[in-house]
Amino acid sequence: MIIDRLYEEVERKGNVCVGLDTSLEYIPSTMKNSYHSVDDVLFYFNKRIIDATIDIVPCYKVQIAFYEAHGLNGMLAYKKTLDYIRNRGAIAIADIKRGDISSTAKAYAKAHFEGDFESDIITLNPYMGFDSVVPYLDYVKNKEKGLFILLRTSNEGAKDIQYLNIDGKEKVYNYVGDKIKDIASKHMGKCGYSSIGAVVGGTHLEEADEIRDRLGNIFFLIPGYGAQGGSGSDVASYLENGNGGVVNSSRGIITSYKKYEDGIEKLDYYVRKAALDMKEDILSETKTM
Repeated sequence: MIIDRLYEEVERKGNVCVGLDTSLEYIPSTMKNSYHSVDDVLFYFNKRIIDATIDIVPCYKVQIAFYEAHGLNGMLAYKKTLDYIRNRGAIAIADIKRGDISSTAKAYAKAHFEGDFESDIITLNPYMGFDSVVPYLDYVKNKEKGLFILLRTSNEGAKDIQYLNIDGKEKVYNYVGDKIKDIASKHMGKCGYSSIGAVVGGTHLEEADEIRDRLGNIFFLIPGYGAQGGSGSDVASYLENGNGGVVNSSRGIITSYKKYEDGIEKLDYYVRKAALDMKEDILSETKTM
């Protein structure tokens, strides 16, 4: 199962998930001027990031919006990036946040678990209802694919819906978590976690222990580290014995070279350094727990 692969990769390489939310403004002008098409610019920048970190991170999260924004050429870069990640033996998480029902959801599942845009794990938004998740489950069961379902996000607007109380007691996100846990229990891996995990923003330390205790065998995708304000101490409580989740950082890693005078010349070095520093930050916090 994909969750067993991910668990084992985290055991070997740590919790850092590199987010390839690649905007053209993140790419050095010298590199942009070296290629004639947007797809080559985006892909070859991503390739450098992947090559610099492939042996120290377990997975990459590719946010589709940054590629859709460039039309067909952008989606070609998206395809080539996913293919390269998977061909190098790493796990590709497609951050697509789809959330629709019936035949539409079936079409999304086929689009992102087969063919040109095939990935290993995708993100879903369940707030249209859990019948929006069902069409993906055959791929989890029969094709060794995985899901990260939005639970509690780190943006300010999360309070508009996710924090509302049900019957004056339970928050909406706790109810969603219980539903995720119920579905996930039918797709357990040997590692003790499910191939159906949850997205939990890593900037709310005060809620971390409650969410981890409540969800138990749910593996987390944890955004919010670095540029969004999260630190190792913020995310450590979502982990269990150093595993049970991957922590995403996008800008904090892929634009790290910009902080240094010689950053463009040593882009690969500084990207790798940022990933290693993040890995050590998380590891140091998990050791103290």
